[in-house]
Amino acid sequence: MRNPYDVLGVKPNAGEAEIRKAYRKLAKQFHPDLNQGNEAAETRFKEINAAYDLLSDTTKRSRFDRGEIDAEGHETFAHAGASGPGGGFGFGFDPRAGVRGFRSRGFGAQGGRNDFRFEFGSAGGEDMSDLFAHMFGDAAGAGGARTRGRDRQLEITVEFLDAANGGKRRLRLPDGRTLDASIPAGVADGQVLRLKGQGEPGQAGGPAGDLLLTVRVASHPRFRRQGDDIHVTLPISLGEAMEGGRIPVPTVSGQVTMTVPAGSNSGRVLRLKGKGIKGGDQYVTLQVTLPEPPDAELAAFLRDWGRRHPYDPRGGS
Repeated sequence: MRNPYDVLGVKPNAGEAEIRKAYRKLAKQFHPDLNQGNEAAETRFKEINAAYDLLSDTTKRSRFDRGEIDAEGHETFAHAGASGPGGGFGFGFDPRAGVRGFRSRGFGAQGGRNDFRFEFGSAGGEDMSDLFAHMFGDAAGAGGARTRGRDRQLEITVEFLDAANGGKRRLRLPDGRTLDASIPAGVADGQVLRLKGQGEPGQAGGPAGDLLLTVRVASHPRFRRQGDDIHVTLPISLGEAMEGGRIPVPTVSGQVTMTVPAGSNSGRVLRLKGKGIKGGDQYVTLQVTLPEPPDAELAAFLRDWGRRHPYDPRGGS
């Protein structure tokens, strides 16, 4: 095996934390379950684990640095007599052991071969179970890794009032299933809803993935949304603008009655507190509207009135 420092890409004076970090990064990159069918990656993975096993063990690392053992943990020629023939140990990946297992290969005092397994977490006292649990889930024995299913993605369009008030929506999933999804009140355009367990099935008993539902909200001919507030333009007659009074106003939750002050002009904004989305407000912009078609009597009156009461509505602008 190559020099273990070169295998992990660290310098000989690297600290324990640096060695651990390098190992975790490489183990993720070259793990066989992420490189199925790639023999080069599997070989690299074995090399990485053997290097880490040596360097994470303080005693082995010191002996290697002094030249007493080689990169595979075997006694060097100069020190072979100290341990007796065949006293070295080598470590490698055991494909029979699933995600967690490794096998140590060594020779007993009589030259007989001894094989034993250890679990992640026993090498050099370093617990790596969190790394592989995060990558693959809990092991499912020799049958393979227990993995979570992939998430599915779907985009739907909902009506403006359904998005404001909430409701139900029947979905047809890519696999042909139908699902009644709840649309929460106040959902915004582009918001992603997560439906737990409605994604692809897991492997070896692992949990299913989720369905990520991107919501597109259709526009409305009257209402406009800004945050949790609703804006609406309300046409009023000339008489309602002059005299004021109570007039009906649409809101996302139904029609209400609002008081228009006498002498209101186009562009005046009135607020309906709590009539927006999720406790927001509704803002009503008044728009004085003349009758269609134009009324001849009203036109004659205004011409006469204008000559007797001239004023500049633009204020010199």
